[in-house]
Amino acid sequence: MGQVKENALTFALIIAILTSAFAGAEFTSLVSANPDCSVPTLAMPTEWVNYTIREINGTLWAAVDGNYPITILNPENSSELPMVYPMPPGTTDIHLYLAGKELSWSNFTQTYPDQTHHTAIGDWWMIYSLIGPISDSFELKIHYMHPIQEINGSYFLLYDLNIAPYLTKQGDNSTVYYTVSLPTNITNLHAYTTETDTQWNPISYTTAKDDAIQTIFIEECSEYSKLPGDLVVTFNNSYSIPELSALAVVMIILTLSVATLFCFKSNRLNS
Repeated sequence: MGQVKENALTFALIIAILTSAFAGAEFTSLVSANPDCSVPTLAMPTEWVNYTIREINGTLWAAVDGNYPITILNPENSSELPMVYPMPPGTTDIHLYLAGKELSWSNFTQTYPDQTHHTAIGDWWMIYSLIGPISDSFELKIHYMHPIQEINGSYFLLYDLNIAPYLTKQGDNSTVYYTVSLPTNITNLHAYTTETDTQWNPISYTTAKDDAIQTIFIEECSEYSKLPGDLVVTFNNSYSIPELSALAVVMIILTLSVATLFCFKSNRLNS
């Protein structure tokens, strides 16, 4: 599971870093130097994450929309909650919303280059945002787009799920509902959860299709004592040009040579 590399942050007033459930986001509690201050206990029994995959200028992109209803179990009359949130390489069109109002954000990794977020398919950069004003219960919405990573001819779509800090004895389970819409030419589709970079376990999904789109639905359940890990969806794009074997190349050359010779002879007979 993704964890931020252990480097000391330069904020003088940090007392804790909490890794949250949604996309590996992390809430950073910045409080006054008061030893009685406590870190908020957050709960999120459900979350919804929608992926829409389409080809743009020959590259497969994922548009991601997440809805995250969050409850603070030990409210301390705090009106704002700082957050760092990891983004896949090449992410663009980033928008954060709280109660219908768009929030500002900055490039956290650009400011602190040693602060990245590790995943099973590489290190991600992070953004920073101050979430507020908040109440004991609030809903955060996040939208972004990123090119899908291609490894050895296959595409890898990863959702970084760090749910452990949301699971307590008061709320010992959480479910994320994924909807992934893909073009119908996608083949060799598989879904896994990743407990570590190398331990990938298959997870079941259901599929619906229409003329141009196929949609897969996944439910990933986490429990206080059982954490399945991040979600990875892998697939191939059947529109991609396959690598030709040496025999295929020879056959194509011979076919073109015979066709050229035939046309040359036909032209001479007709002249």
